Amino acid sequence: MPAKKPSNQHSILHRYRVPILDRTLDLLELLTRQPEGMTLTAMTESLKMPKNSVFRIASTLTLRGYTERNEVTKTYRASRKLLSLGYAAVGGERLIQAAAPILLALRDATGETALLGTLAGSHGVVLDQIPSSHPVKVVVEIGHAFTLHTAAPAKAMLAYWSADSQKAFVQQIKFTKRTSRTISSAKAYLQELKEAQALGYALDRGEESETFACAAAPVFDHRGNPVASLWISGPTDRVTIANLDKLGTQVKGFADELSRKLGYLRDSGKILGVHGPELNCSAKVKAGKKDEFGNKVSLAVTI
Repeated sequence: MPAKKPSNQHSILHRYRVPILDRTLDLLELLTRQPEGMTLTAMTESLKMPKNSVFRIASTLTLRGYTERNEVTKTYRASRKLLSLGYAAVGGERLIQAAAPILLALRDATGETALLGTLAGSHGVVLDQIPSSHPVKVVVEIGHAFTLHTAAPAKAMLAYWSADSQKAFVQQIKFTKRTSRTISSAKAYLQELKEAQALGYALDRGEESETFACAAAPVFDHRGNPVASLWISGPTDRVTIANLDKLGTQVKGFADELSRKLGYLRDSGKILGVHGPELNCSAKVKAGKKDEFGNKVSLAVTI
């Protein structure tokens, strides 16, 4: 099958690309997928760029506050200043402030860690959380990146993209198996998105890790666009397959409340059509190598 030709618009825009800006964005995207940080050598090898160029870009980003350098380990990591850009893209502090009491109420209603997140290019990012009050709970770092094909919050948002945008997305992602429950084909994933839209919530049934499960629902802005996801996550001995749908319904109720706070109105019970952004998505993980997104969550024990 012949390769799909780029659109005329893309061909025109390609003439105006700025190479150094391309390389800078490549470096930022790489660091967001490596929350533990990377050395200069590791970044150079991953990006296949001259070491001096990587050093100059990383130094500039550090001076501007978008990356941080650990003088002991000699590693660079993305800073929380990047997260502030994400806040602005999804409605700024208004979203975070509006979500705060709802996250607390969701945590209290379910007993599990309640989280807020959004999509950021080829991955998702955690914006806020209220940890569970249970001694054993799921904890996630604010600003942590998560993969799109396994995570319930990603599926909850993607379910409300247009059909064309969904198909374009699944053509660009490799469905890396993380557990026996991970969706492993584009056809199955599209069906999952269809079911999520019908239900109004999406589930992670141990697809990312067998140690936890999640239930998520989309949050819409005043235009009817899915700008975030609200979800709960907990150990599989509490968040079981049997009660995930019940939890999904609960989460949906809280997500709908947050959507109303952002000015979203349903049209006779029908979801307004939306279009997802274009993605250049790759989730390739070599056998024996650590997942490029790091550990999505960890289980914490409070004593």
